[in-house]
Amino acid sequence: MILSMTGFASTNREFPGGMLSLELRAVNHRYLDIQMRLPEELRIIEPQMRELISSKVSRGKLECRVGLNQLDSGAPTLEINTEYLQALLTAAGEVQRLAKEGKSLSVGELMRWPGVLKSNQLAPEVLQQLCLEGLATILTDFNASRAREGDKLKTLLLERVAGMESIVASVKPKLPQILDAYMAKLSGRLREALSNIDDDRIKQEFALFAQKIDVDEELTRLTTHLTEVRRILKADGQAGKRLDFLMQELNREANTLGSKSVSAETTQASVELKVLIEQMREQIQNIE
Repeated sequence: MILSMTGFASTNREFPGGMLSLELRAVNHRYLDIQMRLPEELRIIEPQMRELISSKVSRGKLECRVGLNQLDSGAPTLEINTEYLQALLTAAGEVQRLAKEGKSLSVGELMRWPGVLKSNQLAPEVLQQLCLEGLATILTDFNASRAREGDKLKTLLLERVAGMESIVASVKPKLPQILDAYMAKLSGRLREALSNIDDDRIKQEFALFAQKIDVDEELTRLTTHLTEVRRILKADGQAGKRLDFLMQELNREANTLGSKSVSAETTQASVELKVLIEQMREQIQNIE
């Protein structure tokens, strides 16, 4: 699966007294760069959130934004859990009866006892868990959007691969004819300039020159690289860096084809190949 480094997803999670909003957005980047925008109440779980994101995303400049909105405009309230407090006092009295040296619980200790006071505010650990669960859900949607974008990029790249293969296929059969025509033209010029030159010497020089301008090897390597591009696009896993390397290799062969060119056809083929390679390179910059 080809994944784009560009993606977006968002979600809202309601809870008693408020709402939690999460948003992920990313653009292309050489490495994974995570920027967190969190309310102070959730700073404590930032390492866990980064770890969760890193397990699902490998490259890209990613911003994770979390908002916390309190829907209740009133002040925080505290309510005594009367039944629980009565049970606690009964238990404390029994302990004091058995342990004569024991002291009774103070009012401050009773109020700090877990479960004695109920608040309309969500407990921090519950809010943190809600945020982590929301992040896990939004990451699924985020990667789904990147996969959809990746499919589009894959289609565009395969179209350009097909275009390059068509160019190579059209040029390769013409190479012997192009070479013969160029040699005949060059031979006529040499004979006019050097009327007494030896035919064997001309053939020998032409053989050496023909090796220098022969582009069959470059066309073969272009075909090999294009086959590898197709294989990577159809395989799973990260593809961006491998495809970027192949663009360098394709561009090198296209440049060599142009520098060795002795005909308008091969020169035009080199130019068209480089245009398609550059278009592919721009698209590949967005692939993870």
